[in-house]
Amino acid sequence: MAVLSKTIEANSEITIYKYLIMTFTLISSPLQGFTDFKFRNAFNKYFGGIDTFYAPYIRLKDNMEMKSSNFRDILPVNNTVTELIPQVLTNDADEFLLVAKDVQELGYKELNWNLGCPSPTVTKRGLGSGLLPDVEQIDNILYKVHSKSDIIVSVKMRPGFDNNEEIFKILPVLDKYPLKNIAVHARTGKQQYKGEADPETFKRCIGNTRHKLIYNGDITSVEKFREIQQLLPETDTWMIGRGVIADPFLPQMIKTNSTQHPENNIEIFKEFHDELYGEYEQALSGASHLLTKMYHFWEYFSMSFTNSHKVLKKFKKAKTIVAYKSAVSETLRQERFVGIK
Repeated sequence: MAVLSKTIEANSEITIYKYLIMTFTLISSPLQGFTDFKFRNAFNKYFGGIDTFYAPYIRLKDNMEMKSSNFRDILPVNNTVTELIPQVLTNDADEFLLVAKDVQELGYKELNWNLGCPSPTVTKRGLGSGLLPDVEQIDNILYKVHSKSDIIVSVKMRPGFDNNEEIFKILPVLDKYPLKNIAVHARTGKQQYKGEADPETFKRCIGNTRHKLIYNGDITSVEKFREIQQLLPETDTWMIGRGVIADPFLPQMIKTNSTQHPENNIEIFKEFHDELYGEYEQALSGASHLLTKMYHFWEYFSMSFTNSHKVLKKFKKAKTIVAYKSAVSETLRQERFVGIK
């Protein structure tokens, strides 16, 4: 029994050692309406742990020009993060090429193609994950883009729109092109963000493409990351989406293999929140817009606090700036930051 105990202890030490010496990359998945440059800069300043950020997608206006909000978001002078990659949402090769030209003029060498957005308002127009069933169109777009531009292309996608088997028809087409990588959110488009992600399908994809694959889906804690990492030992690049907002300490905790939040987590979170609030207070017109913006953030933030439902209810009731600030003060004084449970 003593020998077995020592063996288990030794194996545990080896596992931890392997974790510590293993190098891996963490990428922040873009969330429309949340992960703009104001959030990215504040996050990077107070938490860290993210190596690369993907910007929320660019969609050209009817006159085929970039929206001013998209332009401001990716303008290099507005971004203090180490690496930012713009993203395009399109089902048209000419639009893709115009965006590629625009971002290259700003100094970017890579453009990510969004084939993953599950929003019904997007998918019903054959965009995002709604384009996945049209393998021929995906092929046509990639052919034209690679024929007429030297932009580096990466892809963010779902395993399929209707089911997880669609990706095995798409991967051979993607293999025809020199893509930098493919990030796969392991849910179908129809699932949106419901139910559990399916890392087993992702594992099957590894042997069915020549491209580097990035895993995305349900990385909400260090324990969950370890669990998925054990299933996918070949994977060295990981993408975190909603977990970056709900628990902004998470990426750095993953990097340091720590399951404990910093002792002064409330103080750090408060400084982060106050800076984020201040940025949006300057950018948005009127209290109503500001309160709506911050409430949506608290839909995520509240998930990491004790009594999360009670916390969110406070912010839902906060209809004035005074009430909002009171809700923030009460939450940070009365609740603990424990991460996503």
